[in-house]
Amino acid sequence: MTLTRPSGCKVNLLLNILGKRTDGFHELETVMQPVALHDELTFKRGGAGIQLTCSNPTLPVDSTNLVHRAATAFLEAARIADGVSIHLTKNIPMAAGLGGGSGNAATTLVGLNELFGQPLSPKELFPIAARLGSDVPFFLQHQPALALGRGEQVESLAFFAALRGAWLLLVHPGFGISTPWAYQSLAKFPAALNGRSGRARELIAFLEGSNLAAAGPAFYNSLEAPALHKYPVLALYQEFLRANGAQAALMSGSGSTTFALVGGHSAAEALREKFLAKFGATNWTAIAPL
Repeated sequence: MTLTRPSGCKVNLLLNILGKRTDGFHELETVMQPVALHDELTFKRGGAGIQLTCSNPTLPVDSTNLVHRAATAFLEAARIADGVSIHLTKNIPMAAGLGGGSGNAATTLVGLNELFGQPLSPKELFPIAARLGSDVPFFLQHQPALALGRGEQVESLAFFAALRGAWLLLVHPGFGISTPWAYQSLAKFPAALNGRSGRARELIAFLEGSNLAAAGPAFYNSLEAPALHKYPVLALYQEFLRANGAQAALMSGSGSTTFALVGGHSAAEALREKFLAKFGATNWTAIAPL
């Protein structure tokens, strides 16, 4: 039996760091929005152990890969001795702040659970996802969400009224930003490291209304402090996007992807054309509805 499933990504509409915890993680509040751009995973039973292949030759396919780790964790939890072959078609940029790897891990858990006849309940999949990474539990559901703790406490939300009909323009500059580096560098930016609690609920309240422009100033990302300091071109991108019609522009996650919110498909296409004319076609860009 072979099973093929899409594996999505996300943007952080807000990422507010509230300090470093005693366990080494950071306490945070974040508002995440699913994005209709996908990798693809194909699962097949048979063989010995876990055989992982990938369309991107630069991505490791051993036990350091999140898909491989997710498959190992699932098979152990479900007490399945059968082998499995997995192929990952990679379309989402890596080290981009879009959660592509986390989405791959979650899709692996759900896909293998389906492939083997649902031996685990959704409730049993959740702690496995949380152990794999802070963003992985978000991808077990398909709604916008508020995430707390280190990101593993996920509260699904209704789709936001202010984003109805809105489109995203995503821009990846051709380089990634290491998530560990971004968090470690926060120590040099104490205001960003110890953010004001409550920003997430404030943004959610704006987005539950109908005025996206009014919500613009409430979009926030603590990790922009180290990222934009080291890579000032990302700040230039945001300034250009806002000056050319974006109702909000922000770096997603630990970067390096910048996203802009605009009022429709034609507006997103027009903004992308202006951006590429200004900064060149070496940047990866994509547009997607919300």
